[in-house]
Amino acid sequence: MISKEKELKKAVDEAVKILREGGVILYPTDTVWGLGCDATNPKAVEKIYAIKRREDRNSLVMLVDGPDMLSRYIREVPEIAWQILEINDKPLTIIYPGAERLATNAISEDKYAAFRIPDHQFCRSLIRRFGKPLVSTSANISGSNAPDFFESVSIDIIEAADWVADNSFESGSTGKPSSIMMLGLSGEVKIIKE
Repeated sequence: MISKEKELKKAVDEAVKILREGGVILYPTDTVWGLGCDATNPKAVEKIYAIKRREDRNSLVMLVDGPDMLSRYIREVPEIAWQILEINDKPLTIIYPGAERLATNAISEDKYAAFRIPDHQFCRSLIRRFGKPLVSTSANISGSNAPDFFESVSIDIIEAADWVADNSFESGSTGKPSSIMMLGLSGEVKIIKE
C-alpha cells in the first residue's frame, strides 16, 4: 500500500507539471474546490476565465505558501497585514495594493491583488513545490454556487481541467468561502466580506 506522503508527493508532482505547462488544475483548498493555474502566466489565466465563462476584468484570488512568497509579489506589504495574519484563525483573503510580477489579467487595473495563505496540507505542498503563486477561484461557472466539496463540482468543470486532484486531499477544507478584506496604501482596512 502506498503511504499518504507518497500519494501526496505524486499528486503534487503531477499538478506542478501541468502548472508549468500553462494548464489548469482542479484542486481542494482550505475553503472550497478551486480552479488553479500559474498566477504569473496570462495565457493560463485566460483559460480560467474561459472555463468559468467569466469576463477578465474581475481580478482573481491567488494562494501563496507564506509571508516570504507574498512579499515577492506585493511591492510593500502594509505592516497591519502581518498583524492581521498573525492573529487570524480562519480562511482570510486580503487585497493588497502594489501587486507586481503577476499576470496583468489576474490583478485589478490599479495593481491591487487578492492573496490568501491557505492552512491546507495539499495546497501548501503544491505551492511550495511550484514556487510561485497559484490562482484560486471557485470551481464553478460564473454565477452558480461554489462547490463546497468535490461531489458538487459540475462535470463541465471537471472535464475542462487539465488535471484533477483526488478528493482524498480535500481533508481540511471548510466548504465555505473565505472572509475578504482590503488594505490601503496607508494601512487602512476595509472589510469586504465577513
